[in-house]
Amino acid sequence: MLNERQIKVLNRLLDTAGEEFEQGINARKYQSLAKVSKATATRDLAELLEKGCLYKLPGGGRSTRYSVLLGQAYKGTQ
Repeated sequence: MLNERQIKVLNRLLDTAGEEFEQGINARKYQSLAKVSKATATRDLAELLEKGCLYKLPGGGRSTRYSVLLGQAYKGTQ
């Protein structure tokens, strides 16, 4: 089950899918949208990834970005 923060951020991502989050969302953007600490943002993003709501975009480390998983299951590297 998703928490209120996760639902709020997913709705925002879906509402502006092609615009504001064209490059995906990272922990800092999540932190700003949900008004939470960096640790909470990281945990929430990891949970959304695990539940199949998001997928990791290429790259990683401190610049890890995620995008909403729409339609079929993502077949790339996760």
